[in-house]
Amino acid sequence: MGGLLVFQNAQLRVIQAQEAGFPAFYRVVWTRHVAEFSDLSPSERESCLQAVVMVEQVLREQLQPDKINLAALGNVVPHLHWHVIARFAWDTHFPAPVWAAALRPPNDEDIQRIARRCADVNRLMAARLS
Repeated sequence: MGGLLVFQNAQLRVIQAQEAGFPAFYRVVWTRHVAEFSDLSPSERESCLQAVVMVEQVLREQLQPDKINLAALGNVVPHLHWHVIARFAWDTHFPAPVWAAALRPPNDEDIQRIARRCADVNRLMAARLS
């Protein structure tokens, strides 16, 4: 699960994923290897969800997306991680999931605009998670 490390502590890490066309695609990855959310203790679940909520809040506040998608699939990699994805009406797949077929060509100008803003988003995210 590659990408840019935004934040890390003993329990989890937040990564800005390298997903072409989706610059505001983040993952909250649990450090200990567990396959399902219910494998976590109640306090661990609370910590994990607090991180997911914080990532979502920063994305909404800083980028004003049309929607935030949350997913905890882990079908390919059975290691608990949440996808937190800022979605925009101009993205290639909107309103379909990012894993569906593209509905339109990429809007490179908007993709680059959001990508440039993600450096500030990442700093704010790291500060709020610390």
